[in-house]
Amino acid sequence: MLKLWKIFSKGLVTENPLLILMIGLCSAVAVTSGVANAIGMGAAMTFVIVFAELVISLFRKLIPNDARIPIFIIVIAAFTTMVDLAMKAYWPDLSESLGVFIPLIVVNCIIMGRVEAFASKENPLHAAVDALGMGLGYTWVLIGIAAVREILGAGAFLGIKIMPKGFQPILFFTLPPGGFMVFALFISMNLGIKRGMDARAKARLETSKEAS
Repeated sequence: MLKLWKIFSKGLVTENPLLILMIGLCSAVAVTSGVANAIGMGAAMTFVIVFAELVISLFRKLIPNDARIPIFIIVIAAFTTMVDLAMKAYWPDLSESLGVFIPLIVVNCIIMGRVEAFASKENPLHAAVDALGMGLGYTWVLIGIAAVREILGAGAFLGIKIMPKGFQPILFFTLPPGGFMVFALFISMNLGIKRGMDARAKARLETSKEAS
C-alpha cells in the first residue's frame, strides 16, 4: 500500500508534470483562462492517460520494441477520439471552447512520456495508479491557475461573478503573459512544498539513524 501511495503522490507534487517536469505547458496556458475549460481538459487528460497506461501495461510483453512508439500513439489516439466524440455529443459548448486542444492530447508529452517511461515497464496496477496521480496532478494545477486567472481577470468563478461591484478586472491575467506569470508563482510554491517535504524526510531519516 505504501508503494502505491508513493507512485500516486509523485504526480501530485514531487514529479508534477506541469510544475516539476514542465511538459505540456503550451496547452495548459491556453486552456486556463477559465475554470470550466480547466476542469474539462483535466478530466479528458486523466481519462486518456489512465486507460492508455492501463492498456499498454496489460500488453507490454506483446508489444515489439521496434514498433512500440506507433502502437503507443494508436492506443492514445483511440482514447482521445472517445473523449473528443463524447464532448462533442454531450458538452458541445465545452468542446468548442477547448477546440483543437482535445485532439492534440494524442501528442501530449505527458502521456507519451509516462507510457514510455512507466507503463511499458510496470504491472497494470502500478501503471493505473501512476496515471491517476499524473492526471490529477495535471488537473489540480490547471484548476488552480484557471481560478486565479478567472477571479483576477474577470472577477468571476465558473462564469459566476463573485467579486464586489467596485472590483476592476485585471485584464492582464486573461492574456498569455498573465497565464505564464501565474504558472511561475505556482511553480515557486510547489518547489517550496517539495523542499519542505524533502527536509522533513531527511530529518526523519537522521532521527531514525540516531535512535538506532
